[in-house]
Amino acid sequence: MRVSLIITTYNRPDALLLVLRSIRLQTLMPNEVIIADDGSSNDTKTIIRDFQKISDLNIIHSWQKDNGFRVAKSRNKAIAQSSGDYIILIDGDMILHPKFIEDHANNAELGYFVQGSRVLLTQSATQDALVEMRVNFSPFSQGIQNRKNTIHSNFLSKLFSKKKNYLRGIKTCNMAFFKQDCIGVNGFNNDFEGWGREDSEFIVRLLNNGINRKNIRFNAIQFHLWHNENTRTSLKQNDILLQDAIDNDLQWCDNGINRYL
Repeated sequence: MRVSLIITTYNRPDALLLVLRSIRLQTLMPNEVIIADDGSSNDTKTIIRDFQKISDLNIIHSWQKDNGFRVAKSRNKAIAQSSGDYIILIDGDMILHPKFIEDHANNAELGYFVQGSRVLLTQSATQDALVEMRVNFSPFSQGIQNRKNTIHSNFLSKLFSKKKNYLRGIKTCNMAFFKQDCIGVNGFNNDFEGWGREDSEFIVRLLNNGINRKNIRFNAIQFHLWHNENTRTSLKQNDILLQDAIDNDLQWCDNGINRYL
């Protein structure tokens, strides 16, 4: 099974560099890393180019013009470029546990998408990590807000991971699915602009198309670097798009990934 790791980013090159450094420490390497860039400046391009020179990772930079928050479109373009059978989505401020890719690959199951969780770092811990270029964390590290999420255990994961369909807690910062399932619902809806709900609406269509949810705990751990919250000014309009998918049992969006395939 070929695995494509897709990283969304926008003008946060210092965080992206830590993410890339954590990928180099993986026990199982992805077949490719695609950076879904929603219009970053040249600083991000430089970070990626410099990292490509020192790394054996197959890194693809998928950039689009900065016309505001258009992460649905950015993800679609990256997924369309991918060659993997299995897609893992993360954000560009998520430092990965060394077994992150291996855990996701082991949890891949036909008929399911996988939703993981995250460890939240405080503002001070984030600043320290960026200054020290730190990518190694443990349950005993300072500046962790939800410490139980740092525990890596295959035994506990088997006990507490669940297969249950619901929308609460949907986050594309730690999500995986088979590429064919994504294409089967036409990917993310490009009509979403501004922060929020494009991930939930995508999952509604996956669920309506018979792809079920698998929550994993104590596996696929990632450490979320602190940042200010995104503006919620587009949330009202995006809620309307989400509710339409729920009310009408949508399995497909017209304005999706097929524009880039």
